[in-house]
Amino acid sequence: MAATTTAKQQFSWQGLDNKGNKVSGQIEAINPDIAKALLRRQGVTNTRVKKFRAKAGAKGKVSASDVSVFARQLTTMIGSGVPLVQAFEIVGEGHENKAMRELLLGIKVDLEGGSQLSQALRGHPEAFDDLFCSLVDAGEQSGTLEKLLNEIAIYKEKAESLKRKMKKAVKYPISVLIIAGIVTAILLMFVVPQFETLFQSVGSDLPMFTQMVVGLSESFQEWWWLIFGSIFLAVWSFFHARKTSMSFRRSTDQVALKLPVFGDLIEKATIARFARTLSTMSTAGMPLVEAMVSVANSSGNLIYKDAIIRMKEETETGTRLGETMKKSGLFPNMVLQMVTIGEESGSLDSMLGKVADYYEEEVDAAVDGLTSLMEPMIMAFLGVLIGGLVIAMYLPIFKMGDAF
Repeated sequence: MAATTTAKQQFSWQGLDNKGNKVSGQIEAINPDIAKALLRRQGVTNTRVKKFRAKAGAKGKVSASDVSVFARQLTTMIGSGVPLVQAFEIVGEGHENKAMRELLLGIKVDLEGGSQLSQALRGHPEAFDDLFCSLVDAGEQSGTLEKLLNEIAIYKEKAESLKRKMKKAVKYPISVLIIAGIVTAILLMFVVPQFETLFQSVGSDLPMFTQMVVGLSESFQEWWWLIFGSIFLAVWSFFHARKTSMSFRRSTDQVALKLPVFGDLIEKATIARFARTLSTMSTAGMPLVEAMVSVANSSGNLIYKDAIIRMKEETETGTRLGETMKKSGLFPNMVLQMVTIGEESGSLDSMLGKVADYYEEEVDAAVDGLTSLMEPMIMAFLGVLIGGLVIAMYLPIFKMGDAF
């Protein structure tokens, strides 16, 4: 414990030099007062000192992918016999992301000062969540840090893979719909008015379908700012409400699980995340009740999170995990049977790992199937939308041709 009280930390500072110019930098010291004293010896006055932390912003952002790659790199370094401090220096100096590089080098300074790895990581919750830190702490306490770092790396890689699959499922249709909206707006704003001018010069009666499109174009030209503003406001309000209102987020998560096609995909992804997280923590020897807190926080869906919290409370009273999962009504029979067998045979972590593998493959197959299904549907939608506008503009021309 004495080592942590005298450990040096890295501080960032701002002040004035002997000529009154503003200067800034970083310095290592035990505490801010000693840092100021060291700076005064260097001729720096009116200093403001604060503990250095790598933050997102102009310097970049530490992404979940960065943490996943770092976990694998650190596992490889430790497995090769590289000392922990040196491993952080090697990985940090070679990182392309400036924010991640400074984050790792800042942790290296904490380690050099005598801090444990789990303590140093907990100082950066924006990058390392409670699950990551808890597993590292368990590895340090049990002397199996290398093994648990490997488990963390596998968990992070699986989690990132699952996240990419879910993004793939929604990114394609959303991007196509946005492009379709832009093309439609251009046609209504610039193309249809040109045809309207031509039709007015001819003076012939327009077909009903063409009149509808011309009327839509006129309304869009007059109210485009209100239409785009309403869309932007609706999207912003939706995401803002999801961030600020738990009841709204809970309602939308409930609706998401009932959506056709997508609801089944979300359910499978959530079960895969649940099984993978609990399997990883069980492998690390974490008590079930303690592990359930991290599992709930990583579920990604409030309906499942609430259910897992209730399951945790029931397991505290001695109820078996399989029974609490059955009461929730959110888990398929196959999952319940696998968990029950795992509890009875003492291989819960292995059974949960198999459940996670199965549902991750199910998500992969579902995403591929959904993409194959969406492609012809989107092409048909675009054909009807864009083709309908074009046909509406050419109907009067065909009508005039028939007149001659």
